Amino acid sequence: MSTENVQDKNHYVLVHGACHGAWCWYKVKSILESSGHLVTVIDLAASGHNSKKIEDVDTISEYSQPLLELMATIPTNDKVILVGHSLGGVNIALAMEQFPKKIAVAVFLTAFVPDIQHKPSYVMEKYIESIPAAEWLDTEFSQNGNKTAMFFGPKFLSNKLYQCSSPEDLELAKKLARPGSLFMEDLTQQNKLFSKQGYGPVPSAFIVCNEDVAIPLKFQLWMTHNAGINDVFEIKGADHMAMLSKPQQLCDSLYQIATKYA
Repeated sequence: MSTENVQDKNHYVLVHGACHGAWCWYKVKSILESSGHLVTVIDLAASGHNSKKIEDVDTISEYSQPLLELMATIPTNDKVILVGHSLGGVNIALAMEQFPKKIAVAVFLTAFVPDIQHKPSYVMEKYIESIPAAEWLDTEFSQNGNKTAMFFGPKFLSNKLYQCSSPEDLELAKKLARPGSLFMEDLTQQNKLFSKQGYGPVPSAFIVCNEDVAIPLKFQLWMTHNAGINDVFEIKGADHMAMLSKPQQLCDSLYQIATKYA
């Protein structure tokens, strides 16, 4: 049963992770909209139906441009609930930095969470160090201009991202996933920290997925501690793709977070 207060209607902006697109939110979007909420899902650059190719996107800022352009259109007195999944945590962090007054709360769904003490690449570097090369299975990596591009293979999708999801959603991912990048080359060159004035004051929450083997539970919890996030919610039985494997439970968590902040 939903824990939502049906009298509260909010604007949710949902940001996908690497190699995915707005399509992965189809279940969550439907559930939220059925309760009367406004939901915006976007394709980041070279993702989903976005016309750019990964060859044409060299920086995390370029990759985030569709989100930043959307945030610029939000009226000054309005606030959104901004949700970032996986790599999307870095995208919403950029939006938090630039548009802090337009965000009621930022929700990191088993997502990378930058902090204000280290370089923007810090958490990502720690993650890559913690994952043995063999764990990437059949993911394809290639040098593409100034960055390393990657494309999730079917074994990685089925064993690391979608192991608790339906066969139908796994097939959808196999058809719609596109090459992406973690943009590590760009992130490691950035010395400017996320600021106490922009990113820092925006209320944040983290949703832990306890069956996630792509970003393991231990690393998820380390990120919440590193970033000082106190509001931590858990979805039991959720793999990395909680929006597909546990969509109602994810929406219930979002309702709880919205009740507190929106």
